[in-house]
Formats: sequence, C-alpha cells, structure tokens
Amino acid sequence: MKKDFRFQIPEDSVSALKERIKELSCLYRIAELANQQELETADVLQACVDIIPAAMQFPESTTVKLVVDNNVFKTKDFVPSINMLSAELSTQFSAHGTLQVCYPAQDKLIFLHEERKLIDTIAQHISLILERRSIQEYNAKMQEQLRHADRLATIGQLSAGIAHEINEPLSAILGFAQLVVEEAPLPDTAKEDMQKIINATLHAREVVRKLMLFSRQVPPKMVPVDLNKLIEDGFYFLENRCEKQGVEIARNLDPNLPTVIADPGQMHQVLVNLSVNAMQAMPEGGIISISTKSRGSEVTISISDTGIGMDAGVLQRIFIPFFSTKDIDQGTGLGLSVVHGIVSAHNAAITVDSTPGKGSTFKILMKAYHEDKP
Repeated sequence: MKKDFRFQIPEDSVSALKERIKELSCLYRIAELANQQELETADVLQACVDIIPAAMQFPESTTVKLVVDNNVFKTKDFVPSINMLSAELSTQFSAHGTLQVCYPAQDKLIFLHEERKLIDTIAQHISLILERRSIQEYNAKMQEQLRHADRLATIGQLSAGIAHEINEPLSAILGFAQLVVEEAPLPDTAKEDMQKIINATLHAREVVRKLMLFSRQVPPKMVPVDLNKLIEDGFYFLENRCEKQGVEIARNLDPNLPTVIADPGQMHQVLVNLSVNAMQAMPEGGIISISTKSRGSEVTISISDTGIGMDAGVLQRIFIPFFSTKDIDQGTGLGLSVVHGIVSAHNAAITVDSTPGKGSTFKILMKAYHEDKP
C-alpha cells in the first residue's frame, strides 16, 4: 500500500498568500509607472491611485485619494470615511501631500496590519517618483539655461565684432554729413535729404551702442546706488507717457532696502527698457507694478504688467538681439538684449514669468551692498 504524501495547505495560509501576491503586484505596477517617462506626472499619479484598490483586502469597498502639492487625484467613487489609512508623501526636499485609503464606515471593515505597511510603502514609492521627476525637470531646465547662455555668448561675440566694424564708418558718415549741412550752400530739398542721412546715422549709432552694451563692451561705472530713488527718478519721466496711454503705475518699494553696487546710468536704462516693454504689451492700458524687496543678502526688483503676455516659444528667445514680436517701426528688438547684457555685467540675474493674456513679470536679483563699518 502506497503512502499518500500530499498535504493540504491551511485555508488561512492560502488567503494570506493571495493577499501578498496582490500587494506585490500593486508595487510592481507602480514601479513600472515610475519608469514610463513619456507619461505626464499627473497621469502617473492618477494611475497609481487606480491601482491601489486591487491590492486591498476588499477591493470593491476601497476608495483612494491622493493629494500632491494641492493637486487631487482620487478614485471615481471616493467617499471620505473615518475608517481610513493615511500616509505622508515626502522627499528629502519637502513634504508633498498625503495618501488616503478608505473603507466605508458603515461596513465595519477592518484594515489589516499588512495593509497599513502596504500604504506606507506605496507612499514611499510615490514620493520617490515625485523626487525623481523633480530632479529630471530641474536638470532639463538647467541644461536649457546653459544652452541659452551659450547662444547668447556666441551672439554677444558676434555683436561686438559687428559693432566695432560699423562704428568707424558711421562716425565718418555722420561727421561729413553734418559738415556738408553746416558749410555747403544747399537747396532746401538737399538739406532735407542730408538731415535724413544724419538721422539715419544717429539711429544706426544708437543700435551699435546697444549692441556694445549687450556684448559688455561698455564697462559699467560701479558705485553704491539707492534703487528706490533710481526707480522714483526713472518713473518721473515716464509718468506722462503712461498717463496718455491709460497705464497706471503701482509702486511697492521696500523702505529698508539696502544699497547695491551698480552703474546708475545703465540700471536706469534697464528700468526704462523694461517699463517701455511693459507699456507696449498693454496697448489698451493696464497696470505696471514695480516693487523692491530684500531678503538676506539679496535685493529683488520686480516689474509686472497686465498685458498680452508671452508663450513658451517667445520666452525662450526674448533676450536674443533683434528678436521682436512688435512691428518694424516699434523698435529694434534690442531692448531686452541690452537689459540682459547690463544685468549680466552687474553679476546679477534676471528671470521672466509670463502667461498669455495675463501679463509678464521680470525680476532682477542683485547682491546687497553692506559697507564695512570701522
């Protein structure tokens, strides 16, 4: 008689094994989502939420809610309940939100200890997804900034060469044209034509000056500067023009703003260029808001408008010389290039935030100047 060595696995062990398989399957699917770079972060987070119920003891009764940086992702039938497991989402940089998994309170379903551990593990996985994508976005942004800086440096070198080559013949044209007007007896029509030559040459010389500023060929004369006073003086000359165009100027200047080391003339040109740019973005009128503030050793100037704004494509090109979205007769396309050149020459930084239809904000970040006391 043969012995039967088969044995029966206890029902509790089978059930526990099934639950464990469900948990591992959930974690595996979430790990797969983490590697799908072609998906948007929001799509990945929603997919994670949709996966979780199948890993729980009672999938049909499970509802899930995920809150990440004020964005909410949840199952379609999510119902808040006091019968809930919750886990925090956090990375080494900051806290991001919470993961909530609920059973209906009236069903008297009880979460298992293993489910508590699973929710904590899922929260850790989602936190890692957020951290990885944040690092990838930061790296992509830095790479784009490096490429942009490299393009500007190349254009700056080219601009400097062009400026030097053009400056000498322009001076000769302007000098001889002015000499002819002053010395030679000319009919009125000829004098008008010569004046057009002079005006065109002066315009070309101004373009050359701006190119030299952009390429940092004109060194700044650095002295301690009160930015609040510089702003007040600069907007004094712009107020009439703003009023005629229906543009209101709103000031919010920090009275305790420290001084900075800068070239007053060049910083005045930065403020004027940014303000004129803001006015041109509001042909029907609007508000220019200018503010200053200090934080630690940093001073910030912000100039905002309520104009037409810019899309991402325009934002990537606004500091490139001669790039302009305006009509030909409304500028040379050098205003923001000059701003960038001056700011860079001051070892400062400029950032732009813009939304089409809502306006733009330019911020200049400079180092505060603290004079050593004896």
